[in-house]
Amino acid sequence: MSGASPSPEFSLELVALLPRLRRYARALAPDRFAADDLVQDTLERAWTRHRQWLPGTDLRAWLFAIMHNRRVDIARGDRIGAASVDADPPDLPGPSPGPIDGLDLQRAYDRLSAEHRAVLLLVGVEQLSYEEAAQALGVPVGTVMSRLSRARSRLRCELDTDRPGRPGAGDNTPRLTRIK
Repeated sequence: MSGASPSPEFSLELVALLPRLRRYARALAPDRFAADDLVQDTLERAWTRHRQWLPGTDLRAWLFAIMHNRRVDIARGDRIGAASVDADPPDLPGPSPGPIDGLDLQRAYDRLSAEHRAVLLLVGVEQLSYEEAAQALGVPVGTVMSRLSRARSRLRCELDTDRPGRPGAGDNTPRLTRIK
């Protein structure tokens, strides 16, 4: 773009958002190295296009949108691996009986689709509003709400199914599903 560097305030905000960018990249990419590449691509694009960001708007949402769009570009080009976008999750050993621990939650989270993981991370962890998440993902607000609802439901189902002794765990017992 132009030869002018971003303002010092922009640079400081960018650095402050690095942990959140890394966390979101880990949700989008299949491994740590691909996630690091995605963060680097995002930072490079934000740096060279800093004039497109409107001061006073949420820089975090703008960066997440850049990252999401870059991930879509990469997936279309099969550079991160199209298999990671739609592949079935790998078989993981079952958790031990007892209360839900971080490993149980991580395994259940990993089994969610990429779209569900992304919206859970943006709304649940990064605390973006539905509107900000919709902007970052390039989808309508209703789609964010729907994906979030389905992701939470699927996560609950995965956690209930993984725990022996729980209704539906390891058997084909029909479950009641709340419609509204």
